[in-house]
Amino acid sequence: MFGTITLEMILAILPQILMVVLAVLVMILDVIYREERGRSLGWWTAGGLTVIFVVSLMVARPGEDSVQLWGGMVRHDWLGFTFSMLFLFGAAITSLFAMEIKQVGNRGEFYLLLLVATIGMNFMAVSADLIMLFLAIETTSIPLYILAGFIKTDNKSTESGFKYLLFGAMTSAIMLYGFSLLFGFTGTTDIYQLAQGFMAGQLPQGLVLGALLLVLVGFGFKISMVPFHFWAPDVYEGAPTPIAGYLSTASKAAGFAVLMRVLIAAFPTVAPAWVIIFAVVSVATMTIGNAIALAQKNIKRLLAYSSIAHAGYALIGVAAVSTLGVTATIFYLIIYVITNLAAFGIVAAFSKAAGSDEIADYAAMSRRAPWLALSMLIAFLSLAGMPPFGGFVAKVFVFAAAVQADMEWLAIVGVLNAIVGLYYYLIVLKVVYLYRSEDEDKTIALTRPYALALGILVIGIILAGTIFGPLYFWSDTAAAALF
Repeated sequence: MFGTITLEMILAILPQILMVVLAVLVMILDVIYREERGRSLGWWTAGGLTVIFVVSLMVARPGEDSVQLWGGMVRHDWLGFTFSMLFLFGAAITSLFAMEIKQVGNRGEFYLLLLVATIGMNFMAVSADLIMLFLAIETTSIPLYILAGFIKTDNKSTESGFKYLLFGAMTSAIMLYGFSLLFGFTGTTDIYQLAQGFMAGQLPQGLVLGALLLVLVGFGFKISMVPFHFWAPDVYEGAPTPIAGYLSTASKAAGFAVLMRVLIAAFPTVAPAWVIIFAVVSVATMTIGNAIALAQKNIKRLLAYSSIAHAGYALIGVAAVSTLGVTATIFYLIIYVITNLAAFGIVAAFSKAAGSDEIADYAAMSRRAPWLALSMLIAFLSLAGMPPFGGFVAKVFVFAAAVQADMEWLAIVGVLNAIVGLYYYLIVLKVVYLYRSEDEDKTIALTRPYALALGILVIGIILAGTIFGPLYFWSDTAAAALF
């Protein structure tokens, strides 16, 4: 099936190969260090992922033309490569945050599961075949089910993992049924041949659209879009905070990568229908996410509903179905991953010291940890879309894509929702900076892993909002691979 294995084939999956090597290394080190391993495994994992990131950038970049390799299973293009680099970055930062979490940071199986999930996400981004795509989704999902319920002594964590497993299994089954219909209609599982199969078989658009809706159940669950968003708040609240951050960023980005590739490559014949569907879903997702976030008292639940709202903003670019729309969505996801990882990292650092995730307990955090409070200010204002941070530029691009596609009403709804989002982010910042607390004399010291990770993320947020040209060019190159 594969013929002779060439250098190009190896380079197409080089990040995944190197991550398998790193996973084996982590298992060996876990045995060597045993009880004395402390935080060493986290440093090894984060360092290894950084090396893989740099090596991949140097030698594994795709060419100008997209090619399908490994029997048509893998597509080596800038879209997949861009998202692969994003997943490596997210996993490295998550490893740093996890090092300080009790019952997580000193366990080798945690980092092993994180690496396996990241491998799955990388394959999701480059999959060009339905079978490969399903295997990649399950390779991603199963470790994440376990990671969400990783702290067995915490009832909320085990409940989180169980709920995530049940909902994920149900949506995967529906999605797989949709895949089987697509194969039955066209006789192929190659994503890039499905559109030709639909036209050759002269299938009614209703059948094609029906199969697409079944597939979107699985994709919609991954990106937590309405009406498949209900799992996110409970899972994020119960999961270890670094994993909640990883679920809300890298996992969501992987879902969008798959969504855009499959929609544009396989379903151009029903594009007018799914443009309307995604425009409506975008409005519902950002409106419901923002509206329910207003009432939250728990910071992780607030960030969960905020994450749902941001999926709605990103869907604006998908609904625009243009090069600018896809570019804007990719750019938005890159900024969102950086910003939301920072937000969850701050929550992890504060929760470790204060033992609480309630917003009221963040009172006087600016006096207890000034640098941590400043990081929260930057991250939350970026999430709200305020200049000069990355979130502002990202929102401008997705709204511009809607205007270019003659959907000014969608851009207006997005702006109104951004105003609502700004309100609840400012509520949290008001508690952090203006409220007083009996514990304000108890300082919170940032450990080296937190300081390093948050420093990288905060600098990234600021640079993305001020010197965004290179990042936009990269996003545009990735989007061009779909058109």
